[in-house]
Formats: sequence, structure tokens, C-alpha cells
Amino acid sequence: MSLPPVRRRVAVVGTGAIVSEGHLPALRDHADRTELIAAVDVDQGRLDAFRASAGGRVAGFTSMGAMLDAVRPDLVLIGTPPSLHREQTVAALKAGAWVLCEKPLCLSLAEYDDIAAAEEASGAYASVVFQHRYGSGAVHARELIRGGELGAPLVAHCQTTWHRDAAYYSVPWRGRWATEGGGPTMGHGIHQFDLLLHLLGEWEEIRAMAARLVHDTEGEDVSTALVRFRSGALATVVNSVLSPDEVSRVRVDCADATVELTHLYGHSNGDWSYTPARHVPAERAEAWRTPAQDVPSSHTAQLGALLDAYDAGTRPPGSGPEARSTLEFAAALYKAAFTGLPVRAGEIGPGDPFHAAMHGGHPDWAPEEH
Repeated sequence: MSLPPVRRRVAVVGTGAIVSEGHLPALRDHADRTELIAAVDVDQGRLDAFRASAGGRVAGFTSMGAMLDAVRPDLVLIGTPPSLHREQTVAALKAGAWVLCEKPLCLSLAEYDDIAAAEEASGAYASVVFQHRYGSGAVHARELIRGGELGAPLVAHCQTTWHRDAAYYSVPWRGRWATEGGGPTMGHGIHQFDLLLHLLGEWEEIRAMAARLVHDTEGEDVSTALVRFRSGALATVVNSVLSPDEVSRVRVDCADATVELTHLYGHSNGDWSYTPARHVPAERAEAWRTPAQDVPSSHTAQLGALLDAYDAGTRPPGSGPEARSTLEFAAALYKAAFTGLPVRAGEIGPGDPFHAAMHGGHPDWAPEEH
């Protein structure tokens, strides 16, 4: 007789929409493997409402430190504004808890170094929420591309063209480097280009442009990039909050097929398409069709992968080098856009202004108080 799965004791930090609508359903979907024991929010009214909606005996705290001391959770889910992520992630790691934190994991590569050091000291791990990697369609596409089944990747396009109005940016922490970390490159398009990197692997060089065309924000409201991958493939990346017709798209043209994902905020198998090249036999193309099991991209899918890693005692996906790679891509895009120079992978290290902050202290982009 097999033993029942171990239930991990979970705390959530922040009880706003992303936790209530993303993490809480994921915990319910994994109720056999998790137990929500605590919630933290500085807003007592919001905290009380969350605890009522969560059901069960969920302890409430207005201080993360008090929560960590009182309940010692196995896993902490962080859904607070980005400027709090590094501090809260490090605190949870120091308490021995694993972390699943909303994107961006932190606001700079320097902050990431603090998280990596805390991981090393504690033996716990911190993953960032990039749920688009975990749907069955993405898993299948990656296996086909990385395995060479579609031929060599040649050309790719990554598009996050969304729309955000002035009311969206009226929230005090949005649109500011110190609290959001950047514009749509960090806050919106990062999901899609994380998936692009997941599909195509390591990149070598990036050239970019960015602009403030509409919104009165410190960061950009649109950015574009040209990217060369180690495989030789070339890609375009567009991140926008100016686009009335909203869409999220990743397309990869390989020697033998085009694979394309078109969605908005999440995907299932039906959002992926495969178009064979003219020379590909029909029976070979038929084998590319999406798998029978349809697992949508979601917090549920990513939480399951993290719990599997916890049970195995191994580094979870979306942590360590994987998390840093996506953050480095964002920093390189900003550096290339703001300096007008190409940026190569690995060149942004300690001492580089874009290691310390995504704006790099650039006089046209750094906040006035910088």
C-alpha cells in the first residue's frame, strides 16, 4: 500500500488578487499535498476577508517576521508588490522555507545575488512564478524543439502587446523603477520572453529600443529587441502596454515546421499550432500534434512541479540559473535600449550600473532622486 503524499505547510504573503485568484485555487487543487496555515497582509480588512474565503484555520498576521517565527512554514507563496520580493524571499529562505514568488523575483541582478546567497546558506530554494512554462502545450513544444524533431530553430517572434490605461498606473507602486522595476519589459512581457528562452535556450546578443510614448511613467511603455541565440536563431521581442488589440504570441520557425502559441493570459493545448514545411510527410507532422492530456498553463501546474521537487529534495524548476537567466535578459534589453549598444550574455556583472538597477543610472531614464 502506498503512503499518502506529505502535506506541506504553506503560508501566503499578500492577499490581493494574484493570491486570491491564482495561488489559492492552486492550493485547493493540491489539497492532498498542501495545507494553508497562515496569511500575511498589512491591510487587516483584506487579510480578514481572505481568511474567510480560504476556509479552515488560517492564522492571520500583519508582519511576515511574526508569521515566520510563529508557524515556521515549509513553503511561502509571495504575491506582494515587486519592491518587497527580495526582502521577503530572503527572510523566508533564512527561516528554512522554500519560496514561490510572483514575477519579477526581484528588481535587479544585484538583488538576485542576495537571494542566491540566502539559498546557499539555508539549503532552501526560491522559484519565480512563470506559469506559462508548465502547461502541457509548452512542455510538448519544448520537447520537440530541443529534441530536434522540428529541425533547427531559425527565426522566432515573441509578442506581448497589451493595453493599460492611466487608471492602471494610478496605483502608487506602478510605473516606478524603485517599486515595479521597469515598464512592460519587467511587468508584462517577461512571461512571454521567459517562455521563448525556455523553448530556445541560451541567447548570445541583444539589441533593443525603448520609449515612453503615452504614459507618464519613469520606465518605458514599449520596448523592442532583436536577439541572437546560441543556436544561431534570430528573434524579435515586443513588449507593449499601448496596444488596443491585446495578444500574447510566441512563434518559432524551424527548418521543418512553424510552431505558434497565440493566447492572452494563459494557454491550453488548443492555443498551439504546428505548420509543417512542404517537404515534411504527413505522418511525421501528425506525430507533432499536442498530447492527449490538456494541462493549462497555471499556478496549479507550476505548484505541482515545485511540490514534486520538494518531495525529491531537488532544486525546483524556475529557480537558480533559470530564474537568473530571465532576469539577465531583461537587464540586457534595458542596457541595449538605453545605451544604443549591443549587449552580450554574461557581460552585466557587479560594477556594471545595469547590475545594480534596470535603469542603469542612465540620465534619460533613472528616477530624479537617483
